Amino acid sequence: MSQLSVGIVGLPNVGKSTLFNALLGRQVADASNYPFCTIEPNTGVVAVPDKNLLPLATLVKTEKITPAAVKFVDIAGLVKGAAEGEGLGNQFLTHIRDVNAICHVVRAFTDPNVIRAGSTNPQSDFELICAELILKDLETLARFLDSKRRPEEKDRFLLAHKLKEHLQKGLLASRVDLDPKETLLAHDFFLLTAKPFIIVVNTDEDTYQNLENWSQKVGDWETIPVCARLEEELNTLGPEEKVQYLKELGIAQSGLERLIKRAYQTLGLQSFYTAGPKEARAWTIPQKATAPQAAGVIHTDFERGFIKADCVSLADFLALGGWQKAREAGRVRQEGREYLMRPDDVVEFKFNL
Repeated sequence: MSQLSVGIVGLPNVGKSTLFNALLGRQVADASNYPFCTIEPNTGVVAVPDKNLLPLATLVKTEKITPAAVKFVDIAGLVKGAAEGEGLGNQFLTHIRDVNAICHVVRAFTDPNVIRAGSTNPQSDFELICAELILKDLETLARFLDSKRRPEEKDRFLLAHKLKEHLQKGLLASRVDLDPKETLLAHDFFLLTAKPFIIVVNTDEDTYQNLENWSQKVGDWETIPVCARLEEELNTLGPEEKVQYLKELGIAQSGLERLIKRAYQTLGLQSFYTAGPKEARAWTIPQKATAPQAAGVIHTDFERGFIKADCVSLADFLALGGWQKAREAGRVRQEGREYLMRPDDVVEFKFNL
């Protein structure tokens, strides 16, 4: 499965690049056994925090741990008029089209030394970005509606009119009620406002100390608080120092960990595990993936030659002490081609090559 990606977007000077750098620093600090990769400028792969991998590795006596991962892309700052090509508008919107989900970064820090560059408050920042995305989607729909209509495209034209009507009211395409057939047809338009998204509020350090009581919304959307500057500084500390510092701030889980986990969920992903003396690894698959599809993530030949999958829950695997004892206790299930993978599965695949 190709690496799914999250694009970090926002107005200039809201902290996108600081957040991106903090994410990459976390990758290096906490996932030293994952093959860190900067695929292209401003793109990097970040490990998904997973407390299960260390006990899994300890049980099977391996030092190699490979977590699941999400790709983040730091996209150029947007300015008003981007839909008409202002600033780096065309580049900005093209890069958004290429990612699977959007991470909106809005500014809530008050540093007077950082010019606001159009930013006023989290609500207006988010609305400005969405307005530009809506304008670009309306342009996409207009091109389609102006094209020569073919009889077999009647349903698609009706849908384009429906989407256009809602977008003109300022609604995101993701908020338009569509039936299953319309949802399938809408994919052909590649609308920017149809993408799933996360909202990150870049806060001051003082606000960050009250992270556990965070309840701020942007509109009616939940948000994730992150102090990007502090998170970047945290990455200069060793693991024990970092834990201690977060404890002093009264934070059980850093904003970055919340963000990475939410990104994984927003992309509709889940993990399954393989564990043996060579490696303990979390593999990334779409939610509701079948056993053969999961096998194909490890190697395409495994999907073609799939016979069955031996599965056991992670809790049973750890509690019973591995494959042999889990089999003796009758906790290992033999699953076939139709089996839908569960997020806590530890798996051994059987296949013909």
